[in-house]
Amino acid sequence: MTISMYQSSVPVFTKLLGNLSVILDKAAADGEARKIDPAVFLGSRLAPDMYTLGRQIQIACDFAKGTCARLAGVEVPKYEDSEVTLAEFKARIDKTLAFIATLTAAQIDGSEEREIHLTSGGNPRVFKGQFYLLSYSMPNFYFHYTTAYAILRHNGVKIGKRDYVGSVE
Repeated sequence: MTISMYQSSVPVFTKLLGNLSVILDKAAADGEARKIDPAVFLGSRLAPDMYTLGRQIQIACDFAKGTCARLAGVEVPKYEDSEVTLAEFKARIDKTLAFIATLTAAQIDGSEEREIHLTSGGNPRVFKGQFYLLSYSMPNFYFHYTTAYAILRHNGVKIGKRDYVGSVE
């Protein structure tokens, strides 16, 4: 059985970014109830050398849009990284979801052997599509998605595994 590059990317990113948006709604409600400025959450990190919640959200969105665009062979949309409020971060998620929704299975399926060229850590990299998706992009996306969840959980936001995983339908 062959893997569907589309089914392994677009629906996964769509579901998890949707979950992240719901988690941010819960963070906003929690912050309001506990009289915590949402900027406190957005500036929080798990360790001094880690990125803040806001940056984790940006990077998760970047991996979703960048991965899907590269697999589809289209230009990666550029975002300004200027978000400062929960509403702006939710808008970034929405913008990412809207972009990846424009990509079709016909554009992405068959990209297993497509050469993906990018710069990572200042170094040029070349990947084959399937390796790029499964061994580079998805682990990076999950890292930043998980870290965003963990930062909010660490700050006392009442979220749990169901929020992280979302519906299983």
